[in-house]
Amino acid sequence: MGTNAIRMAHNPPAPELLELTDKMGFLVVNEVFDVWERKKRPLDFHLIFPDWHEQDLRALIRRDRNNPSVIMWSFGNEVGEQYTEEEGAALANRLHNIVKEEDTTRPTTASMNYAKPHMPFPGSMDVISLNYQGEGIRDAPAYADLQGIRTSPLYPAFHEAFPDKVILSSENAAALSSRGEYLFPVAEGISAPVRDGLGGDPKTKQFSAYELYTAPFGSSADKVFGSLDRHPYVAGGFVWSGWDYLGEPTPYYEARSSYFGVIDLAGFKKDRFYLYQANWRPDFPMAHILPHWTWPERVGEVTPVHVFTSGDEAELFLNGKSLGRKKKGKYEYRLRWDEVT
Repeated sequence: MGTNAIRMAHNPPAPELLELTDKMGFLVVNEVFDVWERKKRPLDFHLIFPDWHEQDLRALIRRDRNNPSVIMWSFGNEVGEQYTEEEGAALANRLHNIVKEEDTTRPTTASMNYAKPHMPFPGSMDVISLNYQGEGIRDAPAYADLQGIRTSPLYPAFHEAFPDKVILSSENAAALSSRGEYLFPVAEGISAPVRDGLGGDPKTKQFSAYELYTAPFGSSADKVFGSLDRHPYVAGGFVWSGWDYLGEPTPYYEARSSYFGVIDLAGFKKDRFYLYQANWRPDFPMAHILPHWTWPERVGEVTPVHVFTSGDEAELFLNGKSLGRKKKGKYEYRLRWDEVT
């Protein structure tokens, strides 16, 4: 697909996994805590964090610091202490200092989905890691009616506040799709929240694989690519998530597994895989067309055709007849024939 780095989420990884990343040449952000003292769930790690955070953090670093694939230590993910101003920053500084006592050779970070540039929390770490805030949260026309946190793209503000620090998109996308499921109609824009009847089917609990639909706080791959290309000082991005996984089946919570993965639970590639490949491997000649080509029940109906390609342009044929040639514009990452009958 073109991936060169993996962010672990959000606990010590299996040593066997780091052995593989060493051998295969992946860069690794090694991450340890999803919770500090402020709970996310009643029975989560906050109950023992005061007694165990130092031992656990030191044990992780001592175990993994000789793995050359590890390039960074992350001591938190979306922790509640982002909201507690100086108190939260003080705890972040403590964790940063513990890391530096064990390993001075790698930078520290913690992934932030709330903390802003003017707050004390981001100053406690070496690398600025932003979850969803970089490309903006609910920051597109299709998301205008949604309730919840609304954030404009924050890469420029963080870059201005911390000009000497590396900025990462530590978590982005949160796109939703089910492999091989194509639902109609298809959203017109480049990114849209999934809704019943537009990208989502509440009866089958499946999502459309046109790869335009997201969780309410998320963005499509197309929108993320555009944000990273508009802000070239951002070092790169980590997609939530590489694989589907058990739990977090947003928003159809009666289902068993998530829909976020670029790859499904069986290990099969979703269409989104090829959208990333087209962007991340521009030197690899490829074209991927969707949806599938046989639609006996849709004769006479509009069935949009999208193409993910590393090429600059493509021509689409239907039963031997050209439907025209299209060329990618600036900040465009797919070719669309939305009126195919």
